[in-house]
Amino acid sequence: THLNVVVIGHVDSGKSTTTGHLIYQCGGIDKRTIEKFEKEAAELGKGSFKYAWVLDKLKAERERGITIDIALWK
Repeated sequence: THLNVVVIGHVDSGKSTTTGHLIYQCGGIDKRTIEKFEKEAAELGKGSFKYAWVLDKLKAERERGITIDIALWK
């Protein structure tokens, strides 16, 4: 099954976090990867960003806690 999803919201409303969590809940990413993101995010003082990091790959995105580059996720 193929599903297209568009997420729209205000700045800092949790779009990346919600989308990353949805991808995880649907089996698109494994628990070990989420645990890795959680550890790395905690080391930067951003533990709540673990799901956002499913989409936010750039170092600057992770350090600043914002999405800079948007892309199609498959």
